Amino acid sequence: MGAKEGHLPCLATSGAAREFAPAGLDVCPTRLTTAPLGQAVVVAKAAILDVDGTLVDTNFHHAIAWYRAFRQHEVLMPIWRIHRSIGMGGDQIVPELAGEEVEEEKGEDIRTAEKALYLALIEEVEPLTGARELIEDLKGRDLAVILASSAKPDEIEHYLELLDARDLADDWTTGADVEATKPEPDLVEAALEKAGTRDAVLVGDSTWDIEAAKRASIETVAVLTGGFGEDELRDTGAAQVYRSIEELRKDLDNTPLT
Repeated sequence: MGAKEGHLPCLATSGAAREFAPAGLDVCPTRLTTAPLGQAVVVAKAAILDVDGTLVDTNFHHAIAWYRAFRQHEVLMPIWRIHRSIGMGGDQIVPELAGEEVEEEKGEDIRTAEKALYLALIEEVEPLTGARELIEDLKGRDLAVILASSAKPDEIEHYLELLDARDLADDWTTGADVEATKPEPDLVEAALEKAGTRDAVLVGDSTWDIEAAKRASIETVAVLTGGFGEDELRDTGAAQVYRSIEELRKDLDNTPLT
């Protein structure tokens, strides 16, 4: 951690580039980006783990559910645009995508439809590879682990069962814990309160996660599991970006989650 970007002790690359790496240069299979030179070193006492898109593979299911909900209410919205807003709170997605007029006339109905449509898909949702093991790793490092989500309590209960994390995580949030959803910092602040410390790092998958963490003045380690790109996650403010949870797990010693 703290190596100047572009001057890594190993080659952070993949695919064919690894095959032709210069002799004597170790290939680094995990880290995509590192903290800039001079950035303050954060040693975390708590890990705040985003749930949707980070621990469980939900982002594209939600995108499909929103697409169908909009369509049911005669609002045609390209799925790619919907995906760009996944990670925001559901209360913000309708005005963000369709404008205030649609929000005023149909917002609640669209959200109600999305909820039902998503629940029809929820049995297809699976944990992302290494999700529970990441929680175990962090607990093994004596970190408090808070699972952060503004989803409805019944959805969180489902994810806790899916991850077998009810007795493993220290605590978790639901939509009942926040007034304003991401990118507002309420969710992160609620998780920090449950952690009992502000010396924490968020692990998330979307630009909205990073923005919420920034507003709460904590650092984010990001993964590509939600479909957002490395460059945009880094540009939004992620300290480090990994391709997967498994790659993050392999490199935990080089993150603030030590």
